[in-house]
Amino acid sequence: MRGIHKKGRIAMDNSSVQAQAEVFERIRAEVGRVVVGQEKILDRLLAALVCQGHVLLEGVPGIAKTTLVRTLARAIGLSFGRVSFTPDLLPADVTGTLVYSPKDGSFTPKKGPVFTNLLLADEINRAPAKVQSALLEAMQERQVTIGEATYPLPSPFLVLATQNPIEQEGTYPLPEAQVDRFMFKCVVGLPGRDDERRIMDRFTRRSSPEAQPVAGPEAIAAMREALDGVYCDEKVGDYILDLVFATRDPASRKGLADLAPLIALGASPRATLCLNLAARAHAMLRGRAYATPQDVKEVAPDVLRHRVQLTYEAEAQEMTSDKVVARILDEVPVP
Repeated sequence: MRGIHKKGRIAMDNSSVQAQAEVFERIRAEVGRVVVGQEKILDRLLAALVCQGHVLLEGVPGIAKTTLVRTLARAIGLSFGRVSFTPDLLPADVTGTLVYSPKDGSFTPKKGPVFTNLLLADEINRAPAKVQSALLEAMQERQVTIGEATYPLPSPFLVLATQNPIEQEGTYPLPEAQVDRFMFKCVVGLPGRDDERRIMDRFTRRSSPEAQPVAGPEAIAAMREALDGVYCDEKVGDYILDLVFATRDPASRKGLADLAPLIALGASPRATLCLNLAARAHAMLRGRAYATPQDVKEVAPDVLRHRVQLTYEAEAQEMTSDKVVARILDEVPVP
């Protein structure tokens, strides 16, 4: 009887998920009219919006990060803001401050650029820790404190932070607590020859294509409601736990003992939550009301790479967190 009930529930939720998948496709198609390639990054941005997460993007300049976020905001009818992080930036430049009025001697709040739906934090590692931490409350609590008052941020709210992996002079490493709050860390390479030709043909004309709204903010709310109906089997949940615990204690798993001296810190419980949500969102983007182990494997590198901290020995062996996560995904049995 339990199996029949489970199948019935999945079938019932499937129509709702299919409806949301059609909205996803409209958004994808509209963004694709402007942005060439970047399909995977767009999927991660949509998943983060649905799961109320944030995205850390690592890539060289000139790969259309700003264009992608602005186009996505326009396609969904959301507001867009951008902050270029620099060494002289102050926390108030991000969150806002109190402005003194000489007329009546009062202070009025002036809200900062963080009060938007999609915030692009450009080269976030160029600002000192005090400025980086100013985003923590906004990212986690969806609110900002200015003076003695607390102000809620618009919903939905997503931070897309970027950092340049090449030039490290004048940068400040992100605090671990802040890195862990990013649902995904995506690494973006340069486009292939065919995509770059399309970019050249599309953006060397006087008039470039502009995205038009094909959905509204209420679509994100509907997607979040539909996500609750996406089923995650116990075996898929066990697989997620196996992956996370393998990053913490690789010596306890067959075939991974050699990774033990290379991992200084494994993934946090937040990684478990993000893997579950991201796998279900990945399934929903593809029109399914149930998550599979393959969904978990698809999103795991982007969820885990920034949460696995390596030792100096690993750096000496030129081992990266991507290689560690790939080994874990290869060795942990798939249900």
